[in-house]
Amino acid sequence: MNKILFLAVIFMMVGCQPLQNMRSDDWLTAVGYANISEQKGRTDEEREVRAMRASKIDAYRELAEQVYGMRVSGRADLKDQRLGTELTSGAVDGVIRGAEVVRSYKVGDNYVTELRLDIKKMNKLRDYGEVEVVPEKRQQTLF
Repeated sequence: MNKILFLAVIFMMVGCQPLQNMRSDDWLTAVGYANISEQKGRTDEEREVRAMRASKIDAYRELAEQVYGMRVSGRADLKDQRLGTELTSGAVDGVIRGAEVVRSYKVGDNYVTELRLDIKKMNKLRDYGEVEVVPEKRQQTLF
């Protein structure tokens, strides 16, 4: 009886384990996209270059979401106890240092950029490059 109870407990504990383990490496990846024909430009080549740059920025935004998370805010208006306008917005803010472009390529009318980021490298670079805020009121220095 004790063996059956023991096996049942073991079986239940195994069932509670995650289906897959977290990756042991400290790499994050992100993909950014941009439509070529929607870009402003006089020539197809200029629009393609702009899409290339836009897809890179989109990939950086994706990395920032992974590292810092996304701030989500919502608002709903009531008038005469009736639901009116609903608004949901999201924002991400952060500094990504040390990301590497893995690939950048054209797919149909879109440009795609793949980035990867070594978290340890980013943390090391962050320690070297923190930006100090300049105080608005300057103090007088006496020599």
